[in-house]
Formats: sequence, structure tokens, C-alpha cells
Amino acid sequence: MRVLVVGAGQMGAGIAQVFAQHGHEVLLNDVDEGRIQRGIDGIAKLLDRNVERGRMTAEQRGTVLEHIDVRPHLHDLDVALAIEAATEHVETKLDLFRKLDDNTPPEAILASNTSSISITQLAAVTAKPDRVIGMHFMNPVPVMALVEVIRGLATSDATAKTIVELAHALGKTPVESRDFPGFVVNRILMPMINEAIYAVYEGVASVADVDTAMKLGTNQPMGPLALADFIGLDTCLAILEVLHDGLGDPKYRPCPLLRQYVTAGWYGKKSGRGFHTYG
Repeated sequence: MRVLVVGAGQMGAGIAQVFAQHGHEVLLNDVDEGRIQRGIDGIAKLLDRNVERGRMTAEQRGTVLEHIDVRPHLHDLDVALAIEAATEHVETKLDLFRKLDDNTPPEAILASNTSSISITQLAAVTAKPDRVIGMHFMNPVPVMALVEVIRGLATSDATAKTIVELAHALGKTPVESRDFPGFVVNRILMPMINEAIYAVYEGVASVADVDTAMKLGTNQPMGPLALADFIGLDTCLAILEVLHDGLGDPKYRPCPLLRQYVTAGWYGKKSGRGFHTYG
């Protein structure tokens, strides 16, 4: 299968890597060739680590990279599947879906890796809403087994079946969700993270103690504040705003401390500082 991945950041690069490892031809796109190359360089580093640990051979590493090509524009895209993995911003995604609709074959499936934005809304700007679907991978993509498959109102059974089967073929476990804000994972996860931030904001406990309490008390591999830093506090805020706006329930109101951190540019691990500090 020939696949286009739009967005060469951490998520998009991870998606490209997984498809390439399973023998698919991948076109990797972003706003400029520099970002695409940084994405490919990041994939190469991860593959190097796999070779060092004996998880793959140097020859297999080379084959994976050969399956990924730079695609600096979105014109005349002869692909069977396009996956949008751009920033979690509605207007950006709507603009991309318009472009993908105009430049892909009528039979191509258009998927979004969105973690919270309505698939129905994205599909509505295309001429083939029956072939638009959510395919939400978890971060880090090469490691995490789950893929959320989200059907918009018009998504056809055939499109959903194709994506579910594809997820299985990639070694992932798909779960299907209806098109409601946050879908399954973030509908449950983000309120927990938000409440952890409120616990710090209201002086209930320190950042370290909140994370330690949740790790040891609920057997989670990392605390909710460390996880928020890993996801990106800007992304957490964007998802909570989608939940709050879409469901109208005050329980999803983002904590003021989260807004303050994002305003300060403290996005978490990717910026070097969030609830924890990264060297």
C-alpha cells in the first residue's frame, strides 16, 4: 500500500516508521523539507537503537528507510491512504482535509490521527465523507499497541473494516469509538491529568508526590503530571478545550495552572520544562 503521512513530528514520524516496517511505501510530508528530514533522522536514530539491541539487522534498518520518501507538497497524490498527523488545531486540519480531498484519488481513504477533534467535522469539508475516518495512534507509535478507530456520521462500513484490518496487519490492537469529543482514551485520561494539575494548583500535594502517589497507589508506569509533560501540555490543553466546548460540562474545564504553563511556553518534555524539568 502507498501511504501519505502529513506531519513529520513525533507522531507522524512514528506512524511513518510503523508503516515502513511493515513493507508499505510511505510519503512523508510537512510544511518544509527541513522538518521532514528531521523526522526521518529521528526514525533513523530509533532504528539504530533497535539494531544495537539486536531487534533488527542493519539490512532491515536500511530497508525501512528505503520505504520512506520525502514529499514536500500535497499535489497529485497517488496514494491509497492519507493519514493527517498535524498539530491539534481544527482550522489546520480542515485546511489539510480540503487539500487531501482535492489531490487524492476518489477511492483513497483519508484518516486523521486527531486525539479529540470531530471526524464528522473533518469529513464534512470533503466530497467523500464516507471514506474519512479517525485512526488515532498512541505515543510512542512504534511501541504502543493501541489504535482508536473513530467513525464519523458518514463513514462507511467498508472504510471502517479496511482500517480495522490494517491496524491488525500493523501489529496493533484497534478499538472502535463513536465520534464524540475525546473518543475513548482522552475522554478518560485528560480529566485525570486535569485533576492531578488541580491537586497541585490547590496545594493538595507537590508535583513529585502527586506522581508518586498515582504510580505506587494505582500501579501506573508514570505519574499523570509526567505523562502530561510527555504528551505536551499544549496538546493536553487543546484536548481539554475540545472536551469542555464539545460536551459543555464544567468537569472538563482546564485548570488555570495548565493554561498558565502553556502561556509561559512550558510545554513539557519537548520544551525542556513543564511540571518537571528536563536537561
